[in-house]
Order: sequence, then C-alpha cells, then structure tokens
Amino acid sequence: MTHRSHTSAPTSTPVTDARRAAADICADLRSGVLLDAAFDRRANTLDTRDRRWTQELVYGMLRRRGWLDHALSARVRGGLARLDGDLADLLRLGSYQLLEMGSVPAYAAIAQTVELAKQRHGLGASKLVNAVLRRLDRERSSLGADLPTDPVEALATEFSHPRWLVARWAARFGPDATRALLEANNREAPVIVRPWGLVREQLEAMLESDGVPVDDAPLVADSIRLAAPAMISALGAFTQGCCFVQDPAATLVTRYAAIPVGSVVADLCAAPGGKTVELARQAALVVSADISPTRLTRLAATKLRLDLANVSPVAFDAKQPAMTPVDAVLLDSPCTGTGTFRRHPDARWRLRMSDLAVTAMAQRDLLRSAAALVRPGGLLIYSTCSLEPEENEVQVEAFLSTHPGWRLEPPPDGAVPADTMDHGFLRVLPHAHGADGAFGARLRSPA
Repeated sequence: MTHRSHTSAPTSTPVTDARRAAADICADLRSGVLLDAAFDRRANTLDTRDRRWTQELVYGMLRRRGWLDHALSARVRGGLARLDGDLADLLRLGSYQLLEMGSVPAYAAIAQTVELAKQRHGLGASKLVNAVLRRLDRERSSLGADLPTDPVEALATEFSHPRWLVARWAARFGPDATRALLEANNREAPVIVRPWGLVREQLEAMLESDGVPVDDAPLVADSIRLAAPAMISALGAFTQGCCFVQDPAATLVTRYAAIPVGSVVADLCAAPGGKTVELARQAALVVSADISPTRLTRLAATKLRLDLANVSPVAFDAKQPAMTPVDAVLLDSPCTGTGTFRRHPDARWRLRMSDLAVTAMAQRDLLRSAAALVRPGGLLIYSTCSLEPEENEVQVEAFLSTHPGWRLEPPPDGAVPADTMDHGFLRVLPHAHGADGAFGARLRSPA
C-alpha cells in the first residue's frame, strides 16, 4: 500500500507514526521483549492499515535481517557492528523499505529514515544514514553478487538465518531441503482458523459474508486459511465463538494424541490454549495448567468466548504439578521454537547454540514430572515446536531408557496424515508440509 505521507515532499515530510512504532518495536526487542508483545504494545494506537504496514515492515525486516546486514556492512565504514544498536536498526528498517517494499518510493524510504535518525541520534547520524541508503539505492542491481563462497555461509546470508543453525540443518536434511526450509521460514505465516460448534462449511459462509476470502489449509481438512489479511478479533465468527486460531501443526498434535472419548486430561504448559480447545472436543475434563497466570488470562478469555464448560484453567508449575493422576497428559514443552521461525522471526536472532542444552535439561525434568501425573495404563503425549533432535526423539529415547514399562504407542492409523508419521513419532516440517514445525511422541504408561 502507499503510505499516506509518501506524497509529501521528502525534505518536509514528518516521520509517520507507523515508522516511529517500528523503531520503538526494534528498541523493545533489543531490551529482551518478544516481538508479538512489543508489536501489540507499540502498534495498538495505529489504525488498521498502519498496523498492517508496520507489521509488514518489522516482521519482514527481521526475516531478511542477515541479508540486509550483509548489504549494509559493505557500505558502512568499519561495518554495521560498530554502530549504535538503534542506529543499526534504523538502517535495517530503511533498507528493507528501499529494497523489499515496492509500495514505498525510494525517496520516502530514505527521507523518513534520515529524519528518524536525526531525531533519535543527531545530525551526524542522519548524514551517515543518508549516504548509506543512497548508495544502496544506486547499487541495488549488484546486490547479491558478493555472497560468501562457503555454501553454508552463503545459505545463511541469502536466507537470513544464524550460520550455526544452517550448518546443523544442512548436515541433517541436506542442502536442497535446507534451502527449502529456509525459504519456508521467510514466508509470512498464514492465519488459519478452526470451526467450533459448527461445521467447516458454515464457518466458511460466515467468513465470506464478512468479506474475508478463504482457502483450504494444509494437512487438516476442516481448518480454513484466511486468504487475505483480516483483523480476526473483529470478525463475527470470532466474536460469536464459532472459531479459534490454530496452525495445522498444533491441530495434528492433538489428533496424534488420540485421547479416548470421556478422558480426564491435563494439558501442561497450556497457554495460550489452542491445544486445550481441541482436547476439549473429546475429553470429559481438561485441566489446563500453566505457570504464568498472565498467560492464562488469554485461555480464560477463550474459555468464555467458546463457552468451554469442560475446561478448567489452573496456575501451577508443571515441574511440581498440584493434582492427582489422570487418564492422559499432554506436555507441550517449552522449546527453542525452531519450527516456528516464520511466525516468530525475532526468535532466530535470539537463539544461541547453548540454548539447546539448557532447554533440553528443562524438558527432561518436565517430562519426568508429567509422567508422574499419568494413571497406570494412561497416556503421556510429549510435543514441541522444535526441529532439533535433542529436544525431540533424543529426549524421548532418554525418558524410555529410564522408565521401564513405558513404550511408544503410535495412534490408530489415519489419525494424522501418513507422511507426518516418522517411526511412531509425529513430525511436521515447514518445508515439507506448509505448516509450522512440530514433534510429538505418544507414550503409554505401564498398567
């Protein structure tokens, strides 16, 4: 879209609210705030069009940050790393508008970023920004000609992922599948909704009557992909409790779980609660637990909106669960989230190699605690949104080796698409299935 201030002369254009919000979101990220929370905080006063534009800019810049840094570093004396973090982010935002957002005229991308730099860092910084962005604009046809010769380094640069992670994936998946995975991670994640209290066709009709075009979702026949941007919370189908948002990978975790009808289920680490809703279709009762009362407020709102009479949200630490054993436990474990980079493009830049070991250790403790909540002969479903073996099959194999009598028990045939099953595990891959990444292990306790 053409931003409303783009028609003004570049020398006198005041900085748009959307661009100020983008710069403030980046500042929040540098201080450790997660992207979704920073975006909601900074963009909540913008109108719908500007919110959408800001989202396109910030999320898009983060998906392309490694590539932009490569282009910028060659044009900043001493490299991008020597600059103040805020100034570096302004250059990234400006260069993303310049190179990737066709709706933004070059003069507007440059002038607005120069003005922002002047206001936030003074005249000297604004002159540097002006020189660098103008040079980028002049040399745009030659960008990409100087990719590193090392194949892993080249993939990491071209598709903006940390080199250490690309090296891991290339060793496991091979270069072609890794390229496909990186490409999948850089696509904008679609909004996918699930019907509640009605069938797919009825939900489709409600969405279309609200002017929202719809399409099929991958992997799950009754899910619906919104084929155009929409403010989901304003749609009649949403406010009337006829749908909820859920990626197909998350839906498949609950289908893979294949909880018997009428079970009492504990959903641990449950917030924001999408899997709880799916489990509630079959269960007599879902005790939906999370350590964070704040995160549980979203689940409480969903319970009210969907009228979930058989869901009981409770706040407790899954490492010290305060309840008696139940028929089935879903442990949707905290993880590195390497399967959800398209949805959380900031995560790839926060992640460190050392995080894998720390996360795996916490998962091991959670798995042990969750197992103690399963009645004899009951089910424990362990799931993550990670692609990493240390958090997935290695974790499960370690658990089985120290818990005699427990066994991996795949769900009945047809519970999930055959190509998402891998030696009894659920494995959803972004580049293979067009959904978020997910892993699941369905474990049966000794009777």
